[in-house]
Amino acid sequence: MLTYWFIGLALMLVIEGIMPFLFPALWREALRKLVLFSDGQIRFLGLTAMLSGLLLLYWVK
Repeated sequence: MLTYWFIGLALMLVIEGIMPFLFPALWREALRKLVLFSDGQIRFLGLTAMLSGLLLLYWVK
């Protein structure tokens, strides 16, 4: 079971690294804009990402 968690973490890191590797200037600009968001907006983005991930896991399973 722990192996699956490590595989998931590894895949997340690979996917997270694609944008800064391929488009560093675009990634930097996106982070600049993200800093301007309020705490509520950032929390909403986080919640949306978590729910999307859970739905994807449910769909795949």
